[in-house]
Amino acid sequence: MTEAEAEIHTEGRRKLVVGLGNPGMEGTRHSVGMAVLGAFAARLGGADCWRSDRHVSGEVILLEVQQTCVVLLRPRLLMNVNGVSVAKAAGKYGIKPEDILLVHDEMDKPLGKIALKHGGSARGHNGVRSCVDCLQTDVMLRLRVGIGRPSGKTSVDRHVLSRFTSEEQKVLESVLVQSVDLLISQLSQSDSPQDSQSTSSPAGGRQAAQRREGWSENSTAAQS
Repeated sequence: MTEAEAEIHTEGRRKLVVGLGNPGMEGTRHSVGMAVLGAFAARLGGADCWRSDRHVSGEVILLEVQQTCVVLLRPRLLMNVNGVSVAKAAGKYGIKPEDILLVHDEMDKPLGKIALKHGGSARGHNGVRSCVDCLQTDVMLRLRVGIGRPSGKTSVDRHVLSRFTSEEQKVLESVLVQSVDLLISQLSQSDSPQDSQSTSSPAGGRQAAQRREGWSENSTAAQS
């Protein structure tokens, strides 16, 4: 365990921010969450600090935001099983589901729009669904980054796995700045949002309360 890892285990409240996506496809719409985390790390001077951690099946950076210990995670697993990496990281660093923030693409919003969502269903997003399944709760906060829906006869799969056009890249630059601003603001708050359980499903809220002490061990054990 590094000095930074030891520190994050012992000091203050810990939070986990995850950029959902597909490894090797960081420039695609479906992996825009990874782009947001890259911009976040760069803003805080940690662009070159990513390191691979096989124990969490992903790349991580440990940072401090307004005296809050923050773990940034980019899973190195396919989107549909991103939750395995998230559960492993949460277990390793002792982070509760209500202190996890997922950053992911959102087809129901056009490019240029972002929004925070406090818990609730995955709304058809396979990466979020994997996180809900592996953590056995839906209370995680989500930053939804709009990518729009496919036009014409373009399939959903082709749309989400395609790269942004040069014109869209200009819009994306502004989106990344806004997303990082919102993340920093959210992480600077001393407590998790009070309404996160009220907007999640009753089952998710109950599970979060019941499993507050032992959820990470059980969820990671289910991955093996």
